[in-house]
Amino acid sequence: MKQSKLFTKTRKEAPADEVSKNAELLIRGGFINKEMAGVYSFLPLGLRVMNKISNIVREEMNSIGGQEVKMTVLQDPEPWIKSGRWSDDVVDNWFKTKLKNETELGLAFTHEEALTEMLKNHINSYKDLPIYPYQIQAKFRNEARAKSGVMRGREFLMKDMYSFSKNEEEHLAFYEEAKKAYKKIYDRCGIGHLTYVTFASGGSFSKYSHEFQTLTGAGEDLIYVDEESGIAVNQEVLNDEVLTSLNLSREKLVEHKAVEVGNIFTLGTKYSEPLELNFKDEDGKEQKVFMGSYGIGVTRLLGTIVEVLSDDKGIIWPKEVSPFHVHLISLGENEKANELYESLQKEGIDVLFDDREANAGEKFADSDLLGIPMRIVVSKRSLEEGGYEIKSRTEEKGKIVNSDELLKELKDYVFKTL
Repeated sequence: MKQSKLFTKTRKEAPADEVSKNAELLIRGGFINKEMAGVYSFLPLGLRVMNKISNIVREEMNSIGGQEVKMTVLQDPEPWIKSGRWSDDVVDNWFKTKLKNETELGLAFTHEEALTEMLKNHINSYKDLPIYPYQIQAKFRNEARAKSGVMRGREFLMKDMYSFSKNEEEHLAFYEEAKKAYKKIYDRCGIGHLTYVTFASGGSFSKYSHEFQTLTGAGEDLIYVDEESGIAVNQEVLNDEVLTSLNLSREKLVEHKAVEVGNIFTLGTKYSEPLELNFKDEDGKEQKVFMGSYGIGVTRLLGTIVEVLSDDKGIIWPKEVSPFHVHLISLGENEKANELYESLQKEGIDVLFDDREANAGEKFADSDLLGIPMRIVVSKRSLEEGGYEIKSRTEEKGKIVNSDELLKELKDYVFKTL
């Protein structure tokens, strides 16, 4: 992509009413456009990042047996009435609408009911289980407040997976696999070192659920971390019984603000029972399907990455989710830079080429703001010194390398880490 052709532009200031760092940097960098409070459009750069995060999530879900589906956002009230979650008194963040014939519909904020209802057509026998469908899809929640940028939107992209198992034992085996897959996702997204598997309330279904909490001052949750064991506990379940069961000492726990970037729940028969999702076991007896759910907010994860991996100059994207592998900057040497741009593309290296007529200070400031992790500068000085300047986003100074050295470094950087 040539930057002169990119229809989005960087901005010196974010909207005055935007208070979250992630939204400020994403808006200033031209990754997103704010439509209204809690509602954002993703522009070309932002969509590239969101698609890369989605692909990481997709790969890890597929690796544990997930099967991707895409369900409708429009929700028939009937299964939700059966589960008890249609009433606004129970779920207070529904978006609801009506067809022209006055039939009421909802816009999905999750899909337990809809998928359970659907699978009544696909599950009859124990031979049909287990099944692990998931989707990466827009969700809608009528949030009372939306001041956390893309970390808490009224429309957002979420990966929601649901497990349908024969019994609790089979469910728990998959639950542990999902936990490992989530850890891989956060590692690949560059925030694994800041993200803790956190014990949280299991509600009426199990003793615990597990949240994945990333440490950040922008977080809305308080968690308590035992830094020696790596075990974390959400404030909502921090009591003597929990501490004893987890073999933790209150004195050793460190309090942190954190943002929840994923969660996994044991559902048991909460939805299969009222919606009558049954199967016949090996003896021909009818049993209730045992369920679990596994969520990751993709847009929330994107916003969290920006919150924790940025500095006073701008964003610092991890390699696997950066919109481009390399930011190529030409300082008055467009012919040589264009040759390099073409050759890098032929090697399969994804390049954003700053070919604009702008001064060096403006180009470098924009490059820092955009946060692409590897920068190449082609200038009169670099060519006189034997080639091209290469530096990472976090390095103060780069180094000059010739074309062969540059290509080797970039291939090592791109293909050995992705």
